[in-house]
Amino acid sequence: CSAERSQAANKQRALDLVRSKLAVLAQEERDREMRAIRGEVVRADWGQQIRSYVLHPYRMVKDVRTGVETASVEKVLDGNIDDFVQAFLSFKAEKDASASSAGQPKGKRKGAAPGTTNTEG
Repeated sequence: CSAERSQAANKQRALDLVRSKLAVLAQEERDREMRAIRGEVVRADWGQQIRSYVLHPYRMVKDVRTGVETASVEKVLDGNIDDFVQAFLSFKAEKDASASSAGQPKGKRKGAAPGTTNTEG
């Protein structure tokens, strides 16, 4: 930082460099935290849906990840997705636990949330 002739200018330039490096480090830390919070990112392509809604000839909503399904389509469309949220949280907890266990492969969830049905074997 001795590109300038005066000590004050050198000091200011050094402080500016330190501030910019601290700002970059702080931004990288925020980015890491956001990636940890956001989790796995899945593209919104055909076949990547979370839930299937069948309105005709029969009525059903099914969570593809957890296998939880309900015939109360109107309730789900009105925003009552508590059963699906609970099932996903249980599914995610099991997935995280199995991933953190040594030697245990990740597997699909076989159970369902209380008050819901599960047609998977």
